[in-house]
Amino acid sequence: MDFSDDTEQVAIREAIREICARFPDDYWADLDTTHTFPWAFYESMAAGGWIGIAIPAAYGGGGAGITEASIILEEVAASGACMNGASAIHLSIFGMHPVVRHGSEELRQRYLPRVASGDLHVAFGVTEPDAGLDTTAIRTRAIRAGSGYRVTGRKVWTSKALESDRVLLLTRTTPAEDCARRTDGLTLFVANLKDPAVGIRAIPKLGRNAVASCEVTYDGLFVDEADRVGEEGKGFGYLLDGLNAERVLVAAEALGIGKAALRRAVNYASSRVVFGRPIGANQGISFPLAEAHARLAAAELVIRQAAYRIDNNLPCGEQANMAKFLAADAGFAAADAAVQTHGGFGYATEYHVERYWREARLMRIAPVPQEMALNYLAEHVLGLPRSY
Repeated sequence: MDFSDDTEQVAIREAIREICARFPDDYWADLDTTHTFPWAFYESMAAGGWIGIAIPAAYGGGGAGITEASIILEEVAASGACMNGASAIHLSIFGMHPVVRHGSEELRQRYLPRVASGDLHVAFGVTEPDAGLDTTAIRTRAIRAGSGYRVTGRKVWTSKALESDRVLLLTRTTPAEDCARRTDGLTLFVANLKDPAVGIRAIPKLGRNAVASCEVTYDGLFVDEADRVGEEGKGFGYLLDGLNAERVLVAAEALGIGKAALRRAVNYASSRVVFGRPIGANQGISFPLAEAHARLAAAELVIRQAAYRIDNNLPCGEQANMAKFLAADAGFAAADAAVQTHGGFGYATEYHVERYWREARLMRIAPVPQEMALNYLAEHVLGLPRSY
């Protein structure tokens, strides 16, 4: 194993840090309060060519792997941007993976260069109110209509729907009862969001408010057959291709939030003087921060291993799920320790750690809760009976 610094990866970190330094904590706090999308940050990342880092070079992207993408998202989160920053670019960096792998050449040429340049925003529409993690239970229907399909249904937690022109939309084209397997009959489209048949409403939520999560309704939306990803009825399999990478990227974002929280906590513990000495001299303060550092470092190693295995086409389900589980817990624990270190001021918005805490909490829920990561490890790694 080689644990020396990779020159290219160091350069990526430095470049992202330089961009993020232009957007301090107050920038993110203001956008979170006003529920305003971080356009200036997004445009700076696009101008640097970072939005298309994982899109193949043939379509205007950087042609890099999950390792590089995870480093970018980690550094964005670690700057204090947290999930408001990471979510602003996350879907552009990796969300089009099903199109890259399974879309027609015409579909790739039409959309991927625009996503890579930052010109086209694409949302991700899978989750539904009554389906949750049971994706095969979705009810959004796409019914054949002339040269395309008519889509009717409702999705929730569609991030960036307000800013996006298109949505990677999962629908059911064949009723589940008519399929040999429930995973059959699901079809993926790159559908138009700027259409009168689409209704979008932001969902009020705890944090990450600069990037809206939306309820989106489709009332007979026409989608041309040319905007279908791959074959009809095989959309579920196309989604599975990207699940491990998605978990690694989310883990990297959780790691970044933990690092941001730890940095602020250490600075505060070193400068805050009570009873004649810095509070960081007290083990009740220093030990939780030291433990947070150790847990973040351990999670980072698993993230790097998982990303390496994905980039080298090695089996990675175990490592990806462990990375997501460990990093989400470590990131939230670090944010919680940061709030505790600040005492009453940890509850005050001016110190920012309460914002870190709110955004770190999300990582233990999305895109898959901790319990589902453990389900995977229990069944597929330990060989225990399936629990759901």
